Amino acid sequence: MPIYDIQCQACGHSAEVIVTASDAPLVCPECGSSDTAKIMSATSSLTGRNATSLPGPSDTGCCGNHPGHAGCAGPGTCCGKASY
Repeated sequence: MPIYDIQCQACGHSAEVIVTASDAPLVCPECGSSDTAKIMSATSSLTGRNATSLPGPSDTGCCGNHPGHAGCAGPGTCCGKASY
């Protein structure tokens, strides 16, 4: 079920609404109006995984270096070498 940020054109209220069907109207939870507009919202990098699965200070890349080491270029790479 998608969550949308909306701005009600009738009362000016801004809210997040959960849509249960793709053709369901976006209704203002404050006044009940369906005269709403979707507004841009910030993206989230949270994936629902536990924090223990995220990189930590003792983690190493495929080459054995720590991600903060100058030779490691970051996610999706193997210490600066593209993995095609």
